[in-house]
Amino acid sequence: MNNQASGTYRYRPVLFFALAYLFTWIFWIPAIFTSEKVSPVLMLAGLIAPAAVSTVFVMVSGSDALKQDLKNKIVGFYKVKWLNVLWAVIVFAAVIVVSILLSLLVGQSMNQFSFTEDFSFTGVGIAGAFFTIAVASIIEEVGWKGYCEDSIGNSMNWFWESMIFGALWSFWHFPLIFIQGTYQAGLMVNPLYVVNFFVSGIPMGFVITWVYLASDRSILACMIFHLFVNFMQEKIAMTPETKCVETVVITAVTIIIVMANKDMFFETRHVGRLLEYTAGNRR
Repeated sequence: MNNQASGTYRYRPVLFFALAYLFTWIFWIPAIFTSEKVSPVLMLAGLIAPAAVSTVFVMVSGSDALKQDLKNKIVGFYKVKWLNVLWAVIVFAAVIVVSILLSLLVGQSMNQFSFTEDFSFTGVGIAGAFFTIAVASIIEEVGWKGYCEDSIGNSMNWFWESMIFGALWSFWHFPLIFIQGTYQAGLMVNPLYVVNFFVSGIPMGFVITWVYLASDRSILACMIFHLFVNFMQEKIAMTPETKCVETVVITAVTIIIVMANKDMFFETRHVGRLLEYTAGNRR
């Protein structure tokens, strides 16, 4: 039985990440040394890289099952469990509220319960900032959910996949801390803020995997949640200190999500046969 007929496919996560990092960083590293008028173009090119690599991997795979799976994840609007997405949005909004309230205990201000006037990154204007957030949410999820997460998850349970993906996804942003005008560069005033940014990516990896799996591996569900997270992180007037508190809160919430969804995160029925397993679930 050939690969196309059986639905089997040999994922290549190491090669994917090597190429995704390479084709992102070859644009982002030069952006460190360019002006704020040029760097947004280079950052956009780098942002597109994982989605481009993901799409190429699928298109040249020779697997009809893999191609159909990507199509289902992108245009399968029927797959989205809208109540689950709504719950994820509510949970993240609650994380922000609790984080701000806890931060009051360490001297932070109630003024954090407000919207910022500007975005943390500069050089693109307000309309450009909204566009950047939306495009980032869409393009990133095509790359990470189109091939990346499945390439890791095919070899292990979703708990360890979330841990590995969260760390790799977080570190993927590394060059941005040196590019003037980015949110990450603004954290360089304190090494703790930088460390917190990278650490926070790990529990967020679990949350986004939860959103992904709860909607039958829908990319659209992840795009919507990612857009909400990006907007809230940019527009709610949380201080960097409060965002450190937020990492602790989101970690606690992640533990609750994992414990409440043990079968989702720890089942191994899909291991080695993800495409076949998910195709069987759709029938």
